[in-house]
Amino acid sequence: MGRFSRAELEQAFQHYQDEVDRIAGSGDWARFADLFAEDATYREHAYGDFTGREEIRQWIVRTMTTFPGSEMPRFPMEWHVVDEDRDRVVCEVWNDLVDPGDGQRHGASNITILTYAGDGLWSREEDVYNPATFLRATRRWARVADEHGRLSDEGRTWLAAFGG
Repeated sequence: MGRFSRAELEQAFQHYQDEVDRIAGSGDWARFADLFAEDATYREHAYGDFTGREEIRQWIVRTMTTFPGSEMPRFPMEWHVVDEDRDRVVCEVWNDLVDPGDGQRHGASNITILTYAGDGLWSREEDVYNPATFLRATRRWARVADEHGRLSDEGRTWLAAFGG
């Protein structure tokens, strides 16, 4: 048995979801790091490992305020499970890209593993996904956005470099 009850894990996870929704809506990504303990670790399979709240803050602000992160306004949870023995929540996160003009859902999902530290904070997050899947999804999205006149200059520069 873990240190925390299922009810506390569920409550902390709901708070995490609500905060991510508010942060994504406001664009204030610096606040995301405040969901973590001071000595938390964050493993992101494409970007690397980050240790401590401030390193997480620097990385998330840089990532989510530049293309393609800047085109992701929502991160809905598709499902989640609670692992009470390990004080973890495992979930599938859909990384929504804004509508590029075709009315279709664009993006890709990842599996996130959150380890709870207590007091509403997380001690670890790990995002597991295939970067090639995200690259393909972003390419498709950027091409559609460009066709509909909705691709930013930053997106056009990215597409020229990574459009294949």
